[in-house]
Parts: sequence; structure tokens; C-alpha cells
Amino acid sequence: MVYVLTKKAASFKKTFLKNTIFVSLPLKIENQLQSSDIFYIDISSLTSADLKKILTQIKKRCKDISWGIIDVKGSCKDPAALFFEGACDYLGPSFFKGSKTIDAKRIKEALQWRNAISPAAADSKSASTTESAFLKSGIKLPAASAFPGWKKMQSGKTMPFYLLYCSLQGKELLDSRLGDKVLTQVNKRFLSILVNNLKEADGLPWMDSGKDYLFLLPPKAQCVNSAIKACIKMIISTPLHVIETIGLNLPANFKFALHYGSINYKPPGKTGTVVSDAVNSIFHLGAKKSEAGRLTITDDLPDVSIPKAMQDFFVPCGEYEGRKTWHTKKFVYAKPWV
Repeated sequence: MVYVLTKKAASFKKTFLKNTIFVSLPLKIENQLQSSDIFYIDISSLTSADLKKILTQIKKRCKDISWGIIDVKGSCKDPAALFFEGACDYLGPSFFKGSKTIDAKRIKEALQWRNAISPAAADSKSASTTESAFLKSGIKLPAASAFPGWKKMQSGKTMPFYLLYCSLQGKELLDSRLGDKVLTQVNKRFLSILVNNLKEADGLPWMDSGKDYLFLLPPKAQCVNSAIKACIKMIISTPLHVIETIGLNLPANFKFALHYGSINYKPPGKTGTVVSDAVNSIFHLGAKKSEAGRLTITDDLPDVSIPKAMQDFFVPCGEYEGRKTWHTKKFVYAKPWV
């Protein structure tokens, strides 16, 4: 069953299926919700506190309930955060401009999204190995004082860092579809997205091959935790970033890979002489093993790298160059993207 919580039911009668149940505030649900039901919430007249209260009420009736957001005015500044909290569909301004309708196919795909990110949907192999084998490297991070900050970091000093590989991948090679000037602008906009989203992680844009980027992260748990959350958020909100910020009308996805190892530090722009197994490993991992729409990690990460609450997002993906690897589950968009 499809439920729509709104004060303007008449505005959405033609958008949803005929048997949709419209509910008004204060929220009252007569029937017991089922895991196959989905609840769409019109946020045009709700505060953040109201939305939180409503979601709490819905989840009390059925903890596995799926929910989506109706945002006709585009008042939500960060739709990705909604998916991060558990949303399985987002109907923004662009949806309503096209006078589209929510049919059975869309509902099915939204419910599949919910199942795809549910811990219960983890690969059977992951379920049997996560507790016993996930990131048990025994690697410890150095003392926080070991990293002086990027401004004080000495050129030529060797120490461990997290290395984050970032790439923009199209269904077809973007450089074969776009002219040089357009491709240059696309890469600049992609880099700006990365820089903005990795600020909290203190990410340093370190190497730029023209097609992919390598960020250095300080060897601190809070920095890598923030970076992982940022990567997952960017993956979830890829269509919005690609269309609105990068300005592409071609389907594309973000690809990330994370590694850890010692390097002989050189500042950005002066990395041509850097020779490091860690640098070679991250570029190999990113270019050959990782997949579009995922974050891939190796077992060379320190044990504290992935918060326990986020470990269910990862599934094993075999070995690469002698290291065990995992990547995030494949997110399924309500509409096919790539």
C-alpha cells in the first residue's frame, strides 16, 4: 500500500495510484503497516523537527517501513542526507515539472532500493565473514601529534597517510563524447565537488592525472570516518551532482578507492618524483579493481578506519594484488541511471 502524508491531498491525486491512501496531520494510521508498504511525506509545510517526529511514529508501527520524500519546492538543501537516513525515493522539483506519475514500476524500484541498503540484504558470504574477517589487520594509527597539519608538513618526510582515489566514470568514455574544453570544465567541477565534500576529512587534493584524482587524508580515525561518509553521500547523490553541479546530460557515476600506506611526502604540484608502493597500489586498485558507484577498500587499512555502524555497507569482493578487498553495496536508483 502507498501512503502519502500531506496537507494538500488534492494536489497529488493525479500523481499517485488510485488506491493511494492520503493521510493528513496530525498523523493517524488506522491500519497496521506492512514491510511492503511505502510512505511518501510532503515536506513543504514541515520543519526538520516535524519530519523527525513523523518518521519516529512510522517506524514504531513497522521498523522496516520504506519511505520517500515529496519536495515540490526543492526546500531540502541536501537530498543525499535523506537517503543516508534511510529514504528510498525523492520526488523533487524536476519530477513535478515533467508532470510525471508514480506507477507500480516506480514503487517496486523504490522498495528494491530499500532492500538493497538494508543490512539483511548483505551477501551471504559477507554475513558469514564480516564479524570474523572484516578489517582485522592489526595496523594501528600513529599518535595524533605525528601529523603536524598540511601547512607544517615537511617536504621529504616519510609517514603513513590514507590515500583516496576518485574518478568520474561514464557509461561510455567521457573523453570520446566531450570536446577538450567541455571535458576540462567537467573535471574542474568534479574536483570542486570532491574538495567541498572532503573538507571535514581534511582531504588534500594531491595528484591530478587529468582523468582521476588522488587525495591524501591525515592518519586520524575521525578524518577517514568523515571521508567514508562523504564518499557514500556523494555516491547516493551522484545524479544530482552530475546534472546540477557538473552540468552533464550524460549518465555518469563516481568511483572511489581507499588505501593506507607510507609515502615520502611532496606538496601538491611537486609530486612528479614521488616513488611509493602505496601510490602504485591505490592507482592500481582504483583503475582496475574498483567499480563505478562504489567505494573499494583493502585490508591494509587500520582496524579503526570503518566505524562499526557502517560496516554493513561493505561486502567482500575477493583479493587484488594479494590483499583482501571490500566495496560498498551497489545502490539502486528508483530510475535507471547508469
